[in-house]
Amino acid sequence: MQYVAPIGIGILYALLMSLVREPHRRRLNAVMVAGAGAAYLSGGGLGGWEFAFTALLTYVAFRGLESWTWIGVGWLLHTVWDVVHHIKGNPIIPFAHTSSLGCAICDPVIALWCLRGGPSLVEWVRNRRGSGRTGPGAASGEDPGRDEAGPGGTAGAASPTLG
Repeated sequence: MQYVAPIGIGILYALLMSLVREPHRRRLNAVMVAGAGAAYLSGGGLGGWEFAFTALLTYVAFRGLESWTWIGVGWLLHTVWDVVHHIKGNPIIPFAHTSSLGCAICDPVIALWCLRGGPSLVEWVRNRRGSGRTGPGAASGEDPGRDEAGPGGTAGAASPTLG
């Protein structure tokens, strides 16, 4: 269960985030990955490297404001940081010895969703049930908010949907 639950948590994260409309979904996820970058600061298990990592993930999250790819990269970087902390024996939750391992399993699930452009899983489930989809990307099944440009690009950044 220690290995399965983090996967479920990553999927639940993507499902809950799917309730947020674009472009707010992408921006909220950029803020979330920035927060994840500072998650280990209070423990200080890696000394000054904790500040360097936080600065790196802050930059990546800033780029993620306009690109899902950068957000996915941020979650993958956090995965590496989780593994380092797990091996060093300095977990993200001090009283839960395997919490960094769980985080290292969960984060790539979120990263994969982000690297796919953070599509709405709610819409995907609805479409699988046979509901018709209308609007941009309906025929191809693409999410109109998906970032196609990669790091530094702005494709998919301007979405008129609010709310």
